[in-house]
Amino acid sequence: MASGWAPDGAVQDQIDDTVTDGVMRARARMPTGEGETHCLECGDEIPEARRRVISGVRTCISCQTARDRHPVNIGFNRRGSKDSQLK
Repeated sequence: MASGWAPDGAVQDQIDDTVTDGVMRARARMPTGEGETHCLECGDEIPEARRRVISGVRTCISCQTARDRHPVNIGFNRRGSKDSQLK
């Protein structure tokens, strides 16, 4: 049940939009095209098996693991609380 001016299902619409945005951002960051033979960060050779499985790979496993530990947070505040609207 929605409250105020929000229509029924507005909360679920916000959740769906947030998930869709996240999926689109993840797909945009996926590598494409011809992959590298050596890691762009450390210069080590990228194993042939990794290059076959991941098209467009640019980093070795260790460097990619380190990058994955620090995710980029980009998003919208879809909550729209009164406090955020007043600032």
